[in-house]
Amino acid sequence: MLIRKINDSDIDTIVKIYNHYIENTVFTFEEDPITSDIISKRVKKLEKADLPWLVVESEGEVKGYAYASPWHTRSAYRYTVEPTIYLSPDTHGKGLGRSLYTTLIELLKEQGIKNIISVITKPNPASVKLHESLGFRQVGEFSNIGFKFNRDISVGYWQLALQN
Repeated sequence: MLIRKINDSDIDTIVKIYNHYIENTVFTFEEDPITSDIISKRVKKLEKADLPWLVVESEGEVKGYAYASPWHTRSAYRYTVEPTIYLSPDTHGKGLGRSLYTTLIELLKEQGIKNIISVITKPNPASVKLHESLGFRQVGEFSNIGFKFNRDISVGYWQLALQN
């Protein structure tokens, strides 16, 4: 396993991974498949904000990615981020997500980030278990805030305080 910073050659694989979740799950509220150009723009935007975007490789292939984006744009939120992590569907349960997420958290600590706010579509017991095992605690929930695949979807909010 190798965890590293994203590069341009990873974009098409990331699009394939993410489009799987768009088309088949409620874990993202995006409803239309995205393109490589869209992901490239998102990567560049986070690079300008000096926030990490990582990929995890296994056997020479990108199997997932994680990044942090600003929680909100107002300056007082500058030490709070929202993480995103997606893995190729064939890699769940192999420890890649935990390793990738742990690396992301450590980088954010080094950058002086104070809080990570994760938004988890409910129900998603695997994601909740991962977050809570990393020290996140649930701090809120919005019922039926999203609508995808002709059904209402709730989300929970989990917070990890990196500095007190």
